[in-house]
Parts: sequence; C-alpha cells; structure tokens
Amino acid sequence: MSVPVVVTPRLRLRGHAASDLHECARLWADERVVRHILGRPSTTEETWSRLLRYAGLWSLLGFGYWLVEERATGAFVGEVGLADFRRDIEPSFDGALEAGWVLHPNVQGRGFATEAVRAALDWSDSHLGRRRVACMVAPENTPSRRVAEKCGFREFARTAYKGEPTILLERV
Repeated sequence: MSVPVVVTPRLRLRGHAASDLHECARLWADERVVRHILGRPSTTEETWSRLLRYAGLWSLLGFGYWLVEERATGAFVGEVGLADFRRDIEPSFDGALEAGWVLHPNVQGRGFATEAVRAALDWSDSHLGRRRVACMVAPENTPSRRVAEKCGFREFARTAYKGEPTILLERV
C-alpha cells in the first residue's frame, strides 16, 4: 500500500523512505528525544527496524506512521502516526488505534506536534471512520500530555509499561 500524503498549513506528512534513515537515526539517537520514550538512545540498526515496522503497518493494516517535514523548508520535523502494537499492558486498549509522535528538539514548542497529530487523527477519521484512539505518555512528559489534551485525549488510567510509569489517554 502506498502511504498517503497529508498536508497541513505548515507541514507535510509522507511515507518513510530508505533514504530517511540518516535523519531518523539522528532523531532516535538524541537523548532529549528518547528520555521519555525509550530511556536510551537507539542505534541505527534499531531505527532501521523501526522504519521497516512503519512500512509493515501500512502494508498490513492500512495505517501507520508518517515522516513529518516542514513545508516551507522541507526540513525534517519528526514522526507521527497510528499503530496497533498489541502492547502487553493493563488496562488493555486492544481494538483502539494507538497514536504516537516524536519531534526533533529544534522544532519543539512551535505547535508542530499538535498540528501533525490533529492531521493524523483527521486522516484516520475520514479514512478509517471515527474510532477510539489511545496514547501512552510518561508522567513527566508535560509537553506531550499538553499535545494529547489539545487533540482531544483524556486520561483513563495510570499504570506501568515495561516497569516504567505511564499515563494512558484516549480519544473516543
């Protein structure tokens, strides 16, 4: 399946390409980016596996993650998307789409995350139908919690995932 391109006033969401590995690897190797997600930088090999997983989501499920670029400059902004990772977590949110986003620190604080997440949700609503969408945010990740709330997510549980505290939010 080809990945649809989604355009917002300031951003372009497009499918990942093999040539994006360098930019994505730099993003996922940045400690500022991963401190609330993985807790440690990713290797290039791990980032390559992530890009392959993104392609698999689109191929198998008809939805997935986009690479986000700034329209005015073409600059790499980050990644945003929807997934079904079948997480081993309680309470379960099986059956819901899982939203996720990660932006390069140099562009944070400009409203790009909210714009990109809203675009992904709008695409989902119009192509997959309005359905429950969940997301996970580390309790100390206040900026991501604000993005989630601006996009209509509300907390439904506090739990742990892989031994780390997490907040589960949903948009119904």
